[in-house]
Amino acid sequence: MELWDIYDKNKVRTGRTMERNHFNLADDEYHLTVLGVIARPDGRFLITKRVMTKAWAPGWWEVSGGAAQAGEESEEAVQREIKEETGLDVSNADGGYLFTYHRENPGEGDNYFVDVYRYIMDFDEGDLHLQEAETDGYKFATLDEIKEFAKQGIFLHYDSIKEAFIL
Repeated sequence: MELWDIYDKNKVRTGRTMERNHFNLADDEYHLTVLGVIARPDGRFLITKRVMTKAWAPGWWEVSGGAAQAGEESEEAVQREIKEETGLDVSNADGGYLFTYHRENPGEGDNYFVDVYRYIMDFDEGDLHLQEAETDGYKFATLDEIKEFAKQGIFLHYDSIKEAFIL
Protein backbone atom coordinates (compact mmCIF):
# COMPACT_ATOMS: atom_id res chain seq x y z
CA MET A 1 0.00 0.00 0.00
CA GLU A 2 1.43 3.34 -1.09
CA LEU A 3 1.16 6.20 1.40
CA TRP A 4 1.30 9.94 0.78
CA ASP A 5 2.15 12.63 3.32
CA ILE A 6 -0.59 15.10 4.23
CA TYR A 7 0.46 18.76 4.15
CA ASP A 8 -1.11 21.88 5.62
CA LYS A 9 -1.95 25.04 3.64
CA ASN A 10 1.66 26.26 4.13
CA LYS A 11 3.04 23.09 2.50
CA VAL A 12 4.31 21.73 5.81
CA ARG A 13 3.94 18.02 6.56
CA THR A 14 1.34 17.37 9.25
CA GLY A 15 2.87 14.07 10.35
CA ARG A 16 -0.15 12.20 9.04
CA THR A 17 -0.46 10.13 5.85
CA MET A 18 -3.17 9.02 3.46
CA GLU A 19 -3.51 5.98 1.21
CA ARG A 20 -2.75 6.60 -2.45
CA ASN A 21 -5.77 7.99 -4.32
CA HIS A 22 -7.93 7.75 -1.17
CA PHE A 23 -9.13 11.34 -1.41
CA ASN A 24 -10.59 12.24 1.95
CA LEU A 25 -8.58 15.34 2.77
CA ALA A 26 -10.13 18.23 4.68
CA ASP A 27 -10.39 21.47 2.73
CA ASP A 28 -7.19 22.79 4.37
CA GLU A 29 -5.15 19.62 3.74
CA TYR A 30 -3.06 18.75 0.67
CA HIS A 31 -0.91 16.05 -0.84
CA LEU A 32 2.18 16.68 -2.96
CA THR A 33 2.58 15.99 -6.66
CA VAL A 34 5.63 16.63 -8.84
CA LEU A 35 6.15 17.29 -12.56
CA GLY A 36 9.45 17.10 -14.44
CA VAL A 37 9.96 18.89 -17.74
CA ILE A 38 12.95 17.40 -19.59
CA ALA A 39 14.63 19.51 -22.25
CA ARG A 40 17.43 18.68 -24.64
CA PRO A 41 20.11 21.24 -25.59
CA ASP A 42 18.49 21.49 -29.06
CA GLY A 43 15.44 23.09 -27.40
CA ARG A 44 13.13 20.09 -27.79
CA PHE A 45 11.23 18.60 -24.87
CA LEU A 46 10.48 14.98 -24.05
CA ILE A 47 6.74 14.48 -23.82
CA THR A 48 4.92 11.19 -23.45
CA LYS A 49 1.48 10.02 -24.48
CA ARG A 50 -0.75 8.50 -21.80
CA VAL A 51 -1.97 4.96 -22.41
CA MET A 52 -5.58 4.63 -23.51
CA THR A 53 -6.40 2.52 -20.43
CA LYS A 54 -5.90 5.52 -18.11
CA ALA A 55 -9.14 6.47 -16.38
CA TRP A 56 -8.31 10.17 -16.67
CA ALA A 57 -7.09 11.89 -19.87
CA PRO A 58 -6.27 8.74 -21.90
CA GLY A 59 -4.22 9.48 -25.01
CA TRP A 60 -3.23 12.96 -23.86
CA TRP A 61 0.34 14.26 -23.91
CA GLU A 62 2.20 15.09 -20.71
CA VAL A 63 5.53 15.41 -18.93
CA SER A 64 6.67 12.90 -16.33
CA GLY A 65 5.31 13.19 -12.84
CA GLY A 66 3.26 11.78 -10.05
CA ALA A 67 2.72 11.85 -6.31
CA ALA A 68 5.46 12.08 -3.73
CA GLN A 69 5.40 9.07 -1.45
CA ALA A 70 5.34 9.40 2.33
CA GLY A 71 8.73 10.54 3.63
CA GLU A 72 10.00 11.35 0.14
CA GLU A 73 11.39 14.80 -0.61
CA SER A 74 10.03 16.60 -3.65
CA GLU A 75 13.15 16.32 -5.80
CA GLU A 76 13.56 12.65 -4.90
CA ALA A 77 9.99 12.09 -6.06
CA VAL A 78 10.39 13.85 -9.42
CA GLN A 79 13.65 12.06 -10.16
CA ARG A 80 12.06 8.71 -9.26
CA GLU A 81 9.00 9.41 -11.44
CA ILE A 82 11.16 10.45 -14.42
CA LYS A 83 13.32 7.32 -14.04
CA GLU A 84 10.27 5.03 -13.73
CA GLU A 85 8.41 6.55 -16.66
CA THR A 86 11.26 7.27 -19.11
CA GLY A 87 14.36 5.40 -17.90
CA LEU A 88 16.28 8.69 -17.72
CA ASP A 89 18.46 9.53 -14.72
CA VAL A 90 18.30 13.31 -14.30
CA SER A 91 20.22 13.42 -11.01
CA ASN A 92 23.27 14.97 -12.73
CA ALA A 93 21.36 17.04 -15.30
CA ASP A 94 21.37 20.83 -15.32
CA GLY A 95 18.33 22.48 -13.81
CA GLY A 96 16.06 21.63 -10.94
CA TYR A 97 13.16 23.16 -9.04
CA LEU A 98 11.29 26.01 -10.77
CA PHE A 99 8.05 26.75 -8.90
CA THR A 100 5.02 25.38 -7.05
CA TYR A 101 1.35 25.78 -7.80
CA HIS A 102 -1.62 24.31 -6.00
CA ARG A 103 -5.16 23.17 -6.67
CA GLU A 104 -8.05 23.28 -4.26
CA ASN A 105 -11.13 21.16 -4.83
CA PRO A 106 -13.43 22.08 -1.92
CA GLY A 107 -15.52 19.20 -0.70
CA GLU A 108 -13.77 16.66 -2.96
CA GLY A 109 -10.94 15.69 -0.57
CA ASP A 110 -8.31 16.15 -3.31
CA ASN A 111 -6.28 19.31 -2.75
CA TYR A 112 -2.67 19.22 -3.86
CA PHE A 113 0.55 21.11 -4.36
CA VAL A 114 2.52 20.60 -7.56
CA ASP A 115 6.28 21.17 -7.53
CA VAL A 116 7.54 21.78 -11.07
CA TYR A 117 11.10 20.96 -12.13
CA ARG A 118 13.00 21.35 -15.38
CA TYR A 119 16.10 19.39 -16.30
CA ILE A 120 18.28 19.95 -19.34
CA MET A 121 20.39 17.08 -20.63
CA ASP A 122 21.60 15.55 -23.85
CA PHE A 123 19.94 12.22 -24.61
CA ASP A 124 18.41 10.37 -27.53
CA GLU A 125 15.95 7.60 -28.28
CA GLY A 126 18.37 4.88 -27.22
CA ASP A 127 18.42 6.27 -23.68
CA LEU A 128 14.65 5.95 -23.26
CA HIS A 129 12.98 2.98 -21.58
CA LEU A 130 9.31 3.89 -21.34
CA GLN A 131 7.03 2.44 -18.69
CA GLU A 132 4.57 0.57 -20.89
CA ALA A 133 1.79 0.59 -18.28
CA GLU A 134 1.90 4.42 -18.25
CA THR A 135 2.99 5.55 -21.70
CA ASP A 136 1.94 4.88 -25.27
CA GLY A 137 4.80 6.61 -27.03
CA TYR A 138 6.85 9.76 -26.84
CA LYS A 139 7.91 12.76 -28.86
CA PHE A 140 10.82 15.17 -28.85
CA ALA A 141 8.55 18.18 -29.23
CA THR A 142 9.18 21.81 -29.98
CA LEU A 143 7.48 24.46 -27.91
CA ASP A 144 5.18 25.18 -30.85
CA GLU A 145 4.12 21.52 -31.02
CA ILE A 146 3.39 21.51 -27.29
CA LYS A 147 1.38 24.72 -27.63
CA GLU A 148 -0.62 23.12 -30.45
CA PHE A 149 -1.42 20.04 -28.31
CA ALA A 150 -2.48 22.43 -25.53
CA LYS A 151 -4.67 24.38 -27.96
CA GLN A 152 -6.32 21.09 -28.96
CA GLY A 153 -6.91 20.37 -25.27
CA ILE A 154 -4.76 17.23 -25.22
CA PHE A 155 -1.73 18.34 -23.16
CA LEU A 156 -2.02 17.94 -19.39
CA HIS A 157 -1.27 20.87 -17.10
CA TYR A 158 -0.01 23.17 -19.88
CA ASP A 159 -1.58 26.36 -18.58
CA SER A 160 -0.13 25.72 -15.12
CA ILE A 161 3.40 24.82 -16.27
CA LYS A 162 3.90 26.72 -19.55
CA GLU A 163 6.68 28.86 -18.09
CA ALA A 164 8.71 25.67 -17.53
CA PHE A 165 9.02 25.38 -21.32
CA ILE A 166 10.77 28.74 -21.69
CA LEU A 167 14.51 28.07 -21.83
